[in-house]
Amino acid sequence: MWQPATERLQHFQTMLKTKLNVLTLRKEPLPTVIFHEPEAIELCTTTPLMKTRAHTGCKVTYLGKVSTTGMQFLSGCTEKPVIELWKKHTLAREDIYPANALLEIRPFQVWLHHLDLKGEATVHMDTFQVARIAYCTADHNISPNIFAWVYREINDDLSYQMDCHAVECESKLEAKKLAHAMMEAFKKTFQSMKSDGRIHRNSSSEEVSHGFESDDG
Repeated sequence: MWQPATERLQHFQTMLKTKLNVLTLRKEPLPTVIFHEPEAIELCTTTPLMKTRAHTGCKVTYLGKVSTTGMQFLSGCTEKPVIELWKKHTLAREDIYPANALLEIRPFQVWLHHLDLKGEATVHMDTFQVARIAYCTADHNISPNIFAWVYREINDDLSYQMDCHAVECESKLEAKKLAHAMMEAFKKTFQSMKSDGRIHRNSSSEEVSHGFESDDG
């Protein structure tokens, strides 16, 4: 049956309004971005960040880094670099040398937050990818409070160098806690890379993590 254009338009608008009402009243959850106000969207994205984080972090004194050679990193390989960094540290230190950084070990990254003179975190932060850490240990003859790791640094020209980083902890126990935290972070990173197919499935975390000492002794 033929209808004037205005009647057809009104009929179409009525049908559209009815369908929109049905969609709005559906029980199935609709896309959040479409129906939330901007303030609600912002709240939804920030709410998970308010949960308590389980990442390990402690105040340390960052001793610096020094380049190291070799491709195989076995027990004792950080001893010489740590001695070099320790000597520079002791020459520059005063009677009371406060912590100058906060080391936070996360599942896939290690964050080194630099602290100001008041002991508060600054905007300056060094980030280390756990997958690039070749070795770490808290077992050093020069001081049991030192935790060190060997990191593969990628240069701008895509070449790389191996750097040994070291921090001084408040106690031997804190250094060992960092070593254990790094081991757990590496295991999670390894499992993620294995599930993504970036590591051969026949490999095991024990085989790849030979460079991570547990320091139980």
